[in-house]
Amino acid sequence: MADKQKYYITTPIYYPSGNPHIGHCYTTIACDCVARMKRMQGYDVMFLTGTDEHGQKIEKKAQEAGVTPKAYVDDIVANFKKLWARLGISYDRYVRTTDDYHIKTVQNIFEKLYKDGWIYKSEYKGKYCTPCESFWTESQLVDGKCPDCGREVTDASEEAYFFKLSHFAPKLKELLLDEEKNFLNPKSRVNEMIHNFIDPGLQDLCVSRTSFTWGIPVTFDDKHIVYVWIDALTNYISALGFMNDTYNDYEKYWPADAHVMAKEIVRFHSLIWPSILMALGEPLPKKIFGHGWITFGDGGKMSKSKGNVIDPFVLCDRYGVDALRFHLLREMVFGSDMPYSNEMMFNRYNSDLANDLGNLVSRTVAMTVKYFGGTLPAEKEFTDADNDLLEQLDALPEYVSENYGNLHFSDALEKIFRVIARTNKYIDENEPWKLAKDESMKPRLAAVLYNLLDSVRRVTILLTPVMPHTAPLIFEQIGAGEDITGWYDSAKKYLLPADVTVKTGPVLFPRIDVEKELKELEALAPKTEEAPSDLEPLKELTKYDNFAALDLRAVKVLECEKVPKSDKLLKFKVDDGFGERQVLSGIAKYYKPEELIGKTLAMIVNLEPRKMMGFESNGMILSVKHGDGYRVIEFPDSVKPGSDIS
Repeated sequence: MADKQKYYITTPIYYPSGNPHIGHCYTTIACDCVARMKRMQGYDVMFLTGTDEHGQKIEKKAQEAGVTPKAYVDDIVANFKKLWARLGISYDRYVRTTDDYHIKTVQNIFEKLYKDGWIYKSEYKGKYCTPCESFWTESQLVDGKCPDCGREVTDASEEAYFFKLSHFAPKLKELLLDEEKNFLNPKSRVNEMIHNFIDPGLQDLCVSRTSFTWGIPVTFDDKHIVYVWIDALTNYISALGFMNDTYNDYEKYWPADAHVMAKEIVRFHSLIWPSILMALGEPLPKKIFGHGWITFGDGGKMSKSKGNVIDPFVLCDRYGVDALRFHLLREMVFGSDMPYSNEMMFNRYNSDLANDLGNLVSRTVAMTVKYFGGTLPAEKEFTDADNDLLEQLDALPEYVSENYGNLHFSDALEKIFRVIARTNKYIDENEPWKLAKDESMKPRLAAVLYNLLDSVRRVTILLTPVMPHTAPLIFEQIGAGEDITGWYDSAKKYLLPADVTVKTGPVLFPRIDVEKELKELEALAPKTEEAPSDLEPLKELTKYDNFAALDLRAVKVLECEKVPKSDKLLKFKVDDGFGERQVLSGIAKYYKPEELIGKTLAMIVNLEPRKMMGFESNGMILSVKHGDGYRVIEFPDSVKPGSDIS
């Protein structure tokens, strides 16, 4: 028998400076969904997650808590593992950077890179962000602060070892621009890496510290500890046994098929990590996916008045694990940020899970019990009226498989629920309650109910990686055994037994009283004083025709630069789907021009031209007030320039 095809997927290893939150959940659930699908498809899967436990921030947190750094991280790691168990995360291995085998790998790699001439000793002078564990040059700061997190940086000057990162700049640019490899997704991240880091001049990387002690010692110079990002990135191969004796899976699973992470650490994974591997002479990972952030309506702060109690344990306990898994994967458009509120989750739950899926299952099972005592007769009459539904079901598996694999979960789930809506419409078209009144129509009634049950079977298979706890309950209710609920069974019709027997079960998704639940969650929220709102008051009512007169389109940023003698204006060249145009926008304080090149933005395209600082502006790029600044409205790369916004 031939060996199974291998598939290796990783989350980042999370920094346990505090307990896990809903942002950690998204990345981990996304990887879990892909891993589950690949296992269903017959792959030999390695799914890795873990925690990044060294660094100055951990050392300070432990000192404040009056415990050792190891004791501090042990407690938080226990909470991570508890949450992953609660969410049904099916990881195969959990790596901790305090594990002995990982420490051995890091020390061996550091020593090899030094002996091979890729690491040298010098002195570091520059800026350091403790929360991000990141070194920055003065030119990379934004308003004098860390460009990643926006917090204060400190001056750093100490003896240090450096990795010759600058040597790899040409190879990294070639890698990122290679269309066939498609190494970094989404494409907008490629522009950021090239314009922000490679083109300005990639600098050698400081890879050791002497100003604190919580880290992995350099074997040949015990004054130094290994810089946390070198420590962290090697987890992807230390957990497979690279340069250690604990595991022996490196040859089997490496290179990784997918590294998945939030966008703020793409730089480390797409520039530093490939360079380390090239220096070691090892293969590069196949894909890096940098998804967006989960955000909140008031610039990221939690708000009791908005019902934003986001403790994932609370949400799982009250609404079910699969409801949370589904909501996060359904709402996050890959590459874009996702605003979160409990109200949004409840509305999605009620519309998709309670009304569409849950109602379809309960109606179909109830009608089978009512009209045939729970067991369908063998005689059935299928007609051409069934074909449209069956054709949509036939087209679904390939689309879902491709989009799950590319982390476009929202697209896949949207298509699944379109077919679920089509199945509900099939009930209304065929009116089983009328067929049941005519004895001669019983074969047709049996065929209609069979099609409904088999449709439920096929869509539920495709939902299994997203909702692994709910799917078995549905299969039990519709009489579908394990022999017909494998991944590839979703592409086959008529697999249910001709005399299938259903089983009435509990309501899968009880409808949520949104107003009541929001109030109850408010009562659970910590009682904190709300800061005064900085929102502008709502404007007076206007006529719909006034809005309809505006032409809102998606536009692609081709070029972007600062306007001379202006600290507010950026000058854009954009593709509006019909040609190129110039537009100015007063967002220079909030973006570097290179951050916006390649992005797809929202714009009003039919405003009369006007002059600004001597330049003509043809339209208005839309942005939203966010914290102390403004953020542009972005769309994923798949949205075409010129697409209408309505």
